[in-house]
Amino acid sequence: MKKVIILFFLLFNTLTILAQDGFQFSKKVDKTTIPFKFINNLIFIPIKVNGVELNFLLDSGVEETILFSLEDKKEIEFSNVEKITLRGLGSEDAIEGLKSTNNILEAGGVKSNNHLLYIVLDQEFNLSSHVGIPVNGIIGYQFFRNNLVEIDYERRRVIVYRDIEKNRKKIERRFEKVAISIEKLKPYIINTISIDSVEFPAKLLIDIGNSDALWLFESRSKLIRVPVKNFDDYLGKGFSGDVEGKRARISKFALSKFEFHNPIVAFPDSSSIRNVKMVSGRVGSVGGEILRRFSVVLDYANGFLYLKKNKEYFSVFNYNKSGVEIQHHGLQWVQETVILHTVPSVTVDDPIKSDKSDFKYKFNLKPVYEIANVRKNSPAANSGLQKGDIIVSINKNLGYKYSLQEINSLFKSEDEKWIVLEIERHGEILKFRFQLQNIL
Repeated sequence: MKKVIILFFLLFNTLTILAQDGFQFSKKVDKTTIPFKFINNLIFIPIKVNGVELNFLLDSGVEETILFSLEDKKEIEFSNVEKITLRGLGSEDAIEGLKSTNNILEAGGVKSNNHLLYIVLDQEFNLSSHVGIPVNGIIGYQFFRNNLVEIDYERRRVIVYRDIEKNRKKIERRFEKVAISIEKLKPYIINTISIDSVEFPAKLLIDIGNSDALWLFESRSKLIRVPVKNFDDYLGKGFSGDVEGKRARISKFALSKFEFHNPIVAFPDSSSIRNVKMVSGRVGSVGGEILRRFSVVLDYANGFLYLKKNKEYFSVFNYNKSGVEIQHHGLQWVQETVILHTVPSVTVDDPIKSDKSDFKYKFNLKPVYEIANVRKNSPAANSGLQKGDIIVSINKNLGYKYSLQEINSLFKSEDEKWIVLEIERHGEILKFRFQLQNIL
C-alpha cells in the first residue's frame, strides 16, 4: 500500500477563524509533550473535544479544524451548528457539512476555547480505512499559531513550548533557523529545485499532512515539467474526490542548506487542484517524506522554521512498486489457538510430575484488507488483480497478521521481490503472483 496523501482546502470565513484563541497553556509550565502515532509519514495525536478524546491528523496544510467518522462518538455535544458546503482537492463536486462554534479542545497541557469546528457528514469520507487506526479529525493552524511546536519524528512526540525568549534561545542553539512566511494561516518557504539540470527557486507550502516528499504544480510555473521517466498514479483523496497525477524523480531539492538528490515528486493533474485557492507564487508543497528526516520546530508567531537532522536523513526515497493500493475493510472474527500451561502440585508421595499443556480456542477481531486501487500497466494490474479483491494471504502469511504499515513497507522494498497474493473475489479464492518493478 502506498502512502496515503490527504490534503484539505475548505471555503470558509477567515474572520471567524481569526476570532479564535488558539491553544494556550492551561498551567504555569513552559512546555508539554504529546506522543504521536506515525503512519505513512503522517502524524496522529489525541485531542479531547468537549471532553471526549478523538484521534487527529496533525496538518500544517489546513487552516481549520475538521471532524469526520464520528458514528461511534455520539456522546460529543456541539453548539451553534449550521450547514455549510465543503470543497477541496479532487475532481468531484462539493459535499455537505456542518460548522460549530464555542467548542473546547485539550491536548496535553494546552487548551483551546471558543474553537471552530467543521464536521463532514458523509461517512464515506473515512481516513481510518487508509491508515489502519481510528481517525476522527484534522487540526492545523489553531494548534500551531500561539506556541513553538517541535515535531520529533525520531522519538514520535510533539513538544509544545511556550513562546518565550528562554525557549527560543534553547531551540536556536540546537537547530538550523530558516525564515518562513505565514500567509492565509499556512506556512510557506522558499526552496531550490532542480529539474533536468534547470535550477530555480520555488515557493512551497510546508505541509505536514502530505505524506509525499514534494508536490509540484505544472500549471503554476513554466519551469516545472514532468520528467520523461514517470508513471501515472493515484495520489490520494480529498474532499472532492480522488487526486490523480504522475510520479517522477527530479535531480535535486534543497531546503535551506540541506540537499536531497533524486527525490520522488508527485505532479497532480490540473483537474485535481482546480478548487485550491493558492497564495501568490506558490508552486507546490514539501511534505512528510522530506520533513521526517529532521526534528522540526514551527514558529508561526515569529516566522521561522527550525531543522535538525535525524538518523533518517540519508534514507532512500522509495515508492510503491506493486501498483496496488490496499485499505482497511472492516474486521473479522478469527479463531486462534492458545496454549495453556498447567503445573500440577508436587507432593511427598508423588514427587515427579511433568508439565501438561492444554489447548483452548479464542476468537479475536482482526483486520480485513481489500484492494482500493490498481495502477494501470503496473505489475499488480498485469497479474490480474482488481479493485475490490479481498486479501486472504500475502506471501503465504495470512493477511490479517500484517498492519497496513507493514504492507506498505513490503510494497516499497528496494529489492524487486516476488509477491504472491491470495484473494477472495465473489466468493472464489484466487492466487496471483507478480514482481515488484522499479520504473524510476
